[in-house]
Amino acid sequence: MNLFTVLEKGFPRDKSSCAIETSDGLYYSWDDLEKATSKLANLLASLKLPKGARVAVQVEKSPEALFLYLATIKAGLVFLPLNSAYQATEMEYFLDNSKPAVVVCSPNCFSWLSKLAFKSGTQQVYTLGERRDGSLLERAASHSNQFDTVTMKDEELAAILYTSGTTGRSKGAMLTHKNLSSNAQVLQKYWSWKKGDVLLHALPIFHVHGLFVASHGALINGSKMIWMPKLDIDQLIKFLPRSTILMGVPTFYTRLLADSRFTKEVCKNMRLFIAGSAPLLAETFNEFIEKTGYTILERYGMSETVMLTSNSYSGRRVAGAVGLPLPGTQVRVMNEQRQLCKVNEVGAVEVKGPNIFVGYWEMPEKTKEEFTADGWFKTGDVGRWGGENTSGKVPDDYLCIVGRSKDLIISGGYNIYPKEIESFIDDMPGVQESAVIGIPHPDFGEAVVAIVVPKPGCNLDGAAIIADLKGRIANFKVPKRVAIVSELPRNAMGKVQKNILRQDYQTT
Repeated sequence: MNLFTVLEKGFPRDKSSCAIETSDGLYYSWDDLEKATSKLANLLASLKLPKGARVAVQVEKSPEALFLYLATIKAGLVFLPLNSAYQATEMEYFLDNSKPAVVVCSPNCFSWLSKLAFKSGTQQVYTLGERRDGSLLERAASHSNQFDTVTMKDEELAAILYTSGTTGRSKGAMLTHKNLSSNAQVLQKYWSWKKGDVLLHALPIFHVHGLFVASHGALINGSKMIWMPKLDIDQLIKFLPRSTILMGVPTFYTRLLADSRFTKEVCKNMRLFIAGSAPLLAETFNEFIEKTGYTILERYGMSETVMLTSNSYSGRRVAGAVGLPLPGTQVRVMNEQRQLCKVNEVGAVEVKGPNIFVGYWEMPEKTKEEFTADGWFKTGDVGRWGGENTSGKVPDDYLCIVGRSKDLIISGGYNIYPKEIESFIDDMPGVQESAVIGIPHPDFGEAVVAIVVPKPGCNLDGAAIIADLKGRIANFKVPKRVAIVSELPRNAMGKVQKNILRQDYQTT
C-alpha cells in the first residue's frame, strides 16, 4: 500500500483545522496540505517519469518542502532528501550515483547545482525557497488540486537515504512503502499518540528523525505541527507551552537546560520529550528530571531501519539505555563466535523486521555483506542487554549501545564519515596523514577532532586547515579542533589505534 494512503487515514475529518503553524505565524489547514500536495503530484505526473524515478531534493526546511515529499510518494516516485549543507563535491557524487530524474534545490544554489544535475543526466531542475518562492510552486500552481494516489506494492521504493560507513563512498539506503508505513504505525501506538497532541517540530527534514519519525508521527495521528525552520531556543521556549510532544537530538535538551527561562511552568502542557540521533548523556537525562519533572524517552534507530528500540512510554526509562525492541522488530546481540550474547555481554547488534531496508542503491555486493545468511541486518553498532551503567542497574531486556564498530561519528544528530574528512585533509599541501575521531561533547553528543601529521620539514596551522575545510565540506563535518602531532599511534599490523586517540583527546 502507498505510504501516503496509510498516513492519510489519520488525517482529521475537519480539513479546515490547522495542520501546520509556522514560527512566523502562517497557518496551513489540512485542506491546504492536501491541495498543495495534489498540485505538486500532478506536476510530477505531467513529466511522464518512468516507474521508480528519483526526485532529489536539497532545500531549506519549509511546509512546502514537506508537501513536496508527500507529493513524491503520492505520485509513486522515489524521494531522495539531501542535507542542505552539502557542498558541490558531495552533491556531484550523490547526483551521479542516484541519477535523479528531477532535482529541486534552493534558488541561491541553482546556478551551480543545475550544472551538476544536467551533467548527471537530470532532465528537470526546479527551485524551492524558504518563503514559498521558486519555480517549483510557480509550475505547480496551474495544475489541479485533485490527485488519485498511485497504488504501490509494499515492497516498492518510497525513499533513498544516503548514509555513511567507514570505507568507500556514502551508500543509498533503499526504504520501501512498507518499511516506512509499518514503523509509523508502530510508533503511533508505542508512544501513545493522542487526539489533540501537538508536535513541536524543530528537526531538519532531510533526516530520518525529522522526516520519518517526527513528521510521520504527526501526520498519521492527524496532529498539528508547530513548524520551526531550525533549532532556536527562544522559539522552543515560546512554543513549548502550546505543545505536547518534542522530538530532538541531545543538543536540544542541553541548550534548554542552560536557559533560565526553561522551567516546569513552560513544560506544563507537555506529554512527551523524545531524544535520539546521538547518545544522551546520563548527566543531561538526570538534570532534565530534576529541573522539569519529566523523563526524556531515548530511542534507537538508523537510516537503514528507521526506529528499532525505545524506552517504555508507560514504564521505566533508563539513562544510557535505548530500551526495548519495538513491536514486530527483532534485535539480537552476537558475540565473535556467532552465538547469542548473555545479559551484560557485549557484542554486535543485529536486527530484523518489516522496517529494515531492502539494500543499498546500486551496491548489491555491499548489501550482501551487511546481511547475515539468515537475513539479519548488521547495524555496525556494539551493544549489550542489561548490565549496569552510571545510573545503576539496567533491566535485562533493555538494550544499551556501547560503541560503534563502523567508526561512525554522530554530532548534533548528523552522521559523519571520518574517512571522507581524512581524504580531504590528506590531500592538503604539507600533510602526511590524518586521523579523524569523535570525542564526547555535552552539546553535540560527539565533536569532530582531527589529528594531523605534517610531512618532514613542513609546518601546519590547525586553524588554516579548518578554514580550508569550511569551503569544501558541510559545516557539521568540519573538525572543532585540529591537533598537529609527529606521529599517530599504530598497532603491530600498522593500523591507526583510534581508541588511543579518543582517550588522549576526550577531555580537550
